Amino acid sequence: MTRQEKLWPVLTDVQKHSVHTLVFRSLKRTHDMFVSDHAKSIALDDESHKVKMDVKLKAEYGAVLHMPVLKEGKDRVSHLPGSMQGHQSYTQPDDPEYLITGTHAYPSGPGVALTADTKMHRNPSEGGVHSMALALPPSQARQDVSRTAASVSDIHRHAGGAERSHPHSTAVSLMEGGGTRNSALMRKASTMPKPQWHPPWKLFRVISGHLGWVRSIAVEPGNQWFVTGSADRTIKIWDLASGKLKLSLTGHISTVRGVAVSSRSPYLFSCGEDKQVKCWDLEYNKVIRHYHGHLSAVYDLDLHPTIDVLVTCSRDATARVWDIRTKANVHTLTGHTNTVATVRCQSAEPQVITGSHDSTIRLWDLIAGKTRATLTNHKKSVRTLVLHPRQYTFASGSADNIKQWMFPDGNFIQNLSGHNAIINTLAVNSDGVLVSGADNGTIHMWDWRTGYNFQRIHAAVQPGSLDSESGIFACLFDHSESRLITAEADKTIKVYKEDDTATEESHPINWKPEILKRKRY
Repeated sequence: MTRQEKLWPVLTDVQKHSVHTLVFRSLKRTHDMFVSDHAKSIALDDESHKVKMDVKLKAEYGAVLHMPVLKEGKDRVSHLPGSMQGHQSYTQPDDPEYLITGTHAYPSGPGVALTADTKMHRNPSEGGVHSMALALPPSQARQDVSRTAASVSDIHRHAGGAERSHPHSTAVSLMEGGGTRNSALMRKASTMPKPQWHPPWKLFRVISGHLGWVRSIAVEPGNQWFVTGSADRTIKIWDLASGKLKLSLTGHISTVRGVAVSSRSPYLFSCGEDKQVKCWDLEYNKVIRHYHGHLSAVYDLDLHPTIDVLVTCSRDATARVWDIRTKANVHTLTGHTNTVATVRCQSAEPQVITGSHDSTIRLWDLIAGKTRATLTNHKKSVRTLVLHPRQYTFASGSADNIKQWMFPDGNFIQNLSGHNAIINTLAVNSDGVLVSGADNGTIHMWDWRTGYNFQRIHAAVQPGSLDSESGIFACLFDHSESRLITAEADKTIKVYKEDDTATEESHPINWKPEILKRKRY
């Protein structure tokens, strides 16, 4: 029998249907597939709900579940007059596993009333709290009353905030009746703090002398002079008080992009687009060391505050850690996928922070030479970082906005939006004044805590320069924090100081709280 003859009976058994029948069957299949709600949750039975609540109770309140029982207080409560015992709505249950003093409330879950099944007492009413206070020694009574009031209201506030879906009446059932005020349940309206008043800053001095864009600034630890690096390939040292030129250093063969003065030795460090990193001895005004290794232009450098280490970052997408004395390349910090534009060091962990044109910020473990965390919130190149001198926080500047972060993990704090330009530089002082300088020559002053933009400055360019040559490349507060020094594209250095004549009345804070100001990323 051939293969075709074998298959023939199978083929003849297929029943033919009309198009109408086939379409109807297809419709029925579609109907069965899509009408039934597969995503609908299974109805909970009481037993499984009780198990869930028990697990939630142990997971969320396990740490404070077993409280020490105040024996003498318990004895005294039992001797109270009958009228007072009527208020004892929080009497200890018989089960010894859950003996509780009554100074904390334990809801079994957010927005869920306590029941007998949880083997817990109900929350104390205000009357119950005060009668418990009568049973305790006077000093402890005062402590416990205040602590109880705080903890009860805290728990209810959090319980109310955790699950918005529960109606208000359910949250009210959390607390027992007896004289309880509903105000304890109301979540405190989120209020944005009013910004601190800062005096406005005004232009104090314009210093000329460079023949190219001024790209970088550093102030020496004694606050007597400061250093600038320029596109004219020179490094100049200026007297801070008078603004007079003290010294010019030549040696770089391209733009000087970064300068730093050591607080631990009489050394000045510089880096440039010629791939060179130099160490200058300021006693002889000569280069004493070169740090070789970068494969492209070196854009920024910073000195570690407590150990003899220099960190540089480059267009070759790496940051390098150098031993200052031996010139050894201790670590090459790899991970960025584009130019690393800025680097900052601090004595606390993370000790090195970098910002890159790949729009990320990386926090580094200096000992291991590995990334601790990568912050990807920015959408554009991160060109500048600044560390707060007193708080454990930092800010980053990009073309999209300025963001504030919390150390050590880089938790996001808030956005500072409104400086709609490419932000090249940030500076902050211990009064909480944050300064951002941008490519278009504008300077914005912000209150660090609230992100309020209290001043905007656009200084006129130096006569003889084109209006397009208006850009801020670097800015820095001196060590007294009374002067702000900016490095600009019109080849000048500008010094700003606070306006001594300004008062809160003459320059009031024009501030309105914005409800949706703080974005979540």
